[in-house]
Amino acid sequence: KSILPAGSDYTFWGKGVSQGHSDAIRRVPGVKNAVQYTIPRAEALERVRAGENPELSTRDKHRRECFVVLKDGADKKEVEKAIIQMPNYFADYDTTVHFVDEVELAKHHSRMPHGGFVIRSGNTTEDNPSVIEFSLKVDSNPEFTASILVAYARAVYRMYKSGKRGAISVLDVPLGLLSLQDGARLRKELL
Repeated sequence: KSILPAGSDYTFWGKGVSQGHSDAIRRVPGVKNAVQYTIPRAEALERVRAGENPELSTRDKHRRECFVVLKDGADKKEVEKAIIQMPNYFADYDTTVHFVDEVELAKHHSRMPHGGFVIRSGNTTEDNPSVIEFSLKVDSNPEFTASILVAYARAVYRMYKSGKRGAISVLDVPLGLLSLQDGARLRKELL
């Protein structure tokens, strides 16, 4: 919004594992284990990238895909219905439920990949549309998150060494302090 004040923001998550949604499925009676993927809808993503500035519902932007291992004796149809109709998790999305065994789940769904796209679409002037897009694709969401925390810990330590004290948020941390390199080297190599 700082660069394109007239425009729209769009966030697309995935394709990736949602730990919270996976946990919600595991709480459904009859479920032994489960993994849920959030998947952006390609057609919605392309409309945004084309600068259309569409109004998109939750269902328009994403779909959900679930891989579920049942407990012995569980009713497949009841479990599927409980998942698909779960408010605040699946009811507002097109959701597909696949029933798999433990071997399949472990072999094909044990990693925690994630990613997404944050897009700002707008105009610098009436006749000049612009699109800014940031994307992320990681094979291990927990490892990537840990790397972010380490970078911020390093930056806060540097701020402390320079005499800065008090509570801060991520918005208060200068970007250059996140780097392993010092400011002089960053300016030389990047500017």
